[in-house]
Formats: sequence, C-alpha cells, structure tokens
Amino acid sequence: MRPRDAAVETHGPTDVHPTAVIDPDAELGTGVRVGPWAIIGPRVQIGDGTEIGPRVLIEKDTTVGEGCWLANGAVLGTDPQDLKYQGEPSTLTIGDRTVVREFATLNRGTSASGSTVVGTDCLLMAYSHVAHDCELGNHVVLANSVNMGGHVVIEDWVIVGGLTPIHQFVRIGAHAFVGGGSRVPQDIPPYCRAAGNRPKLYGLNAIGLERRGFSVEVRKALKRAYRLLFQSEENLSTALLRAEREVEPIPEVKHLLQFIQSSERGITT
Repeated sequence: MRPRDAAVETHGPTDVHPTAVIDPDAELGTGVRVGPWAIIGPRVQIGDGTEIGPRVLIEKDTTVGEGCWLANGAVLGTDPQDLKYQGEPSTLTIGDRTVVREFATLNRGTSASGSTVVGTDCLLMAYSHVAHDCELGNHVVLANSVNMGGHVVIEDWVIVGGLTPIHQFVRIGAHAFVGGGSRVPQDIPPYCRAAGNRPKLYGLNAIGLERRGFSVEVRKALKRAYRLLFQSEENLSTALLRAEREVEPIPEVKHLLQFIQSSERGITT
C-alpha cells in the first residue's frame, strides 16, 4: 500500500490539480486529492481521503470508498464489454482502502446484476481487469495482469498470481491461493492452493490459514475434509457425503462443502 501523508490521513482540504476535469454531478469527499489530467465523470462519488493519480479516468456511475488510491492511468466505471449491453444504468462500487494500480481497468455491471463490486482493503495490481458484474470480497489481491471474465465471484482473502485469466462465471473460494500463470476455467474451492493450465489442487493454503489466525483444530478439520474430497478414490459426490458424516461440522468445513455442492461450472480438483 502507498504511504499516506498527514494531510490525507487526517482528511485535510480537497486538492484538485487545475488540469483535472471534474463533472458537476461528481461528489468528492474531504481530503480527496486529484492528480493532473484525471477525468471524473457524472454520478461519481469519491470517499474521504482517497487519492486519484495522474490520468485516471472514472467514467461515470462509480462509488469509490474512503482512503483508496487509484494509481496513474487506471480506468474505472467504463461500459461493460458485453455485446448484450444496451446502455442500461449500471454501477461500479469500490470499498474503503482499496488500491488500484497503474492501468488496471474496472467495468460497470450489466442488467444481469446491475453492478460490479470490489470490497474493502483489496489490491488490484497493474493491468488487472475486473469485468462486468464481478464480485470481489474483502482483502483480495490480484497480481499484475490478472484478467477476469464477467460474473466472476472471488471471496474474501483470495490471492491470484499474475498473468492469470479467469473464465466468466467462475468462483474462487475464500482464502484460496492461485499460482501465477494459471488458467482458471472452473471453480476453485475455498482454503485451497491451485496452479497450472489447466489448474490442479496442491493441498490446503496452509501457510495462509496459519498467518490469518486459523486455529490448529480448524486446520486439522479442513485437512481431513480435503483428504476425503480430493485424495480418496471415491467420486466427488460420494466423498461429499462422507465428509458431511465424518468431519466435524465447523463453519469452515460447512463453507467448503456448500461451495462445492453449489458449483455450476465444476470444481478444480
């Protein structure tokens, strides 16, 4: 995350460079800084203390939370890249303290959901693309050049390595880790590590879970569920039934099982 100076941290006066273009219908909070040649269009709301770098474009109908940083050349709130889109109203929403790095692009939603949503405390690195109707949770990290199709759902605390395309309608479960250079055409279960083209699972995201304070008991239960689901000789449907019977039904295990059961694109194994 970029260091903030005291003026931004304490929400000092709003500072707009004279070359920036701000639509009369845009709303800027306290302590917002807008760099040279930035363009902020109609019905854009910018939260307190957010910094907008040089040549950033926020086209329209976009809400950016407090304490965000939009780096040089980022493009937000543009029309969805969907041939079915006919100009219907749609939005983009970005949560507090999210960082959007250089030349990342984030489209608004379509009539399917009406909105593209990025949560709080996310980091979207350079040249990443968040397509129409995507939903990103909190604390998501997209490394450089991660490119998402429409309607992708990424849950909280997911990390996706660079140069990874994600197929439309794919879901990536909470606390998952996806290696760089992967190609993701199917859902990736929560708490797991995946990599490759086409991806395979490589166990639980054990280091990530430990760093985030998951107890030994929770990690043991998830490991037992993982072994039943992905390392037994049974098919996934049968393994799900066994896991429901044999693994302690703590919330994390329930989430893992429900995620798999609700998959429409199939599960990476």
